[in-house]
Amino acid sequence: MSNLQATAVAKIEEICDRYTEEKTPLMMILSDIQNEYGYIPLDVQEIVSKKTGISVAEIYGVVTFYSFFSLTPKGKYVIGCCLGTACYVKGAQNVIDKFSELLKIAPGETSEDGLFTLDALRCIGACGIAPAVSINGKVYPKVEVGQVPQIIEDYKAQANA
Repeated sequence: MSNLQATAVAKIEEICDRYTEEKTPLMMILSDIQNEYGYIPLDVQEIVSKKTGISVAEIYGVVTFYSFFSLTPKGKYVIGCCLGTACYVKGAQNVIDKFSELLKIAPGETSEDGLFTLDALRCIGACGIAPAVSINGKVYPKVEVGQVPQIIEDYKAQANA
């Protein structure tokens, strides 16, 4: 989103304008921008700052504190591997390591083709089906290392369909 086009700037300003009556609008503004563009780079934070009067430092602090906001573009498929206690005990580290190995990315990174982002998550509340993996909101229960290659292939095929 660097070198923002006038239409993008107008859209970001329109999102800010939606919340002028709110006492604390920042989370709502950032959430809408994240949903619209998939990430919130510094140049967008500067526009939000000018529009709302909230400092860039405060905006940046919020964006970097909450894991659902991102400073960089995410892949088409965001793979979240839960590493909470129940999942970890049941082998989640091995699962995320396999995703990392096959996709050639570390947690927090996006594959070169832009298809996959790998995220290490803390508890996602799926302890009864540990280890759990979430891909774009779809939760996979009791994931085993041997299932990882097929999961990746299914999403690659879906992307190419």
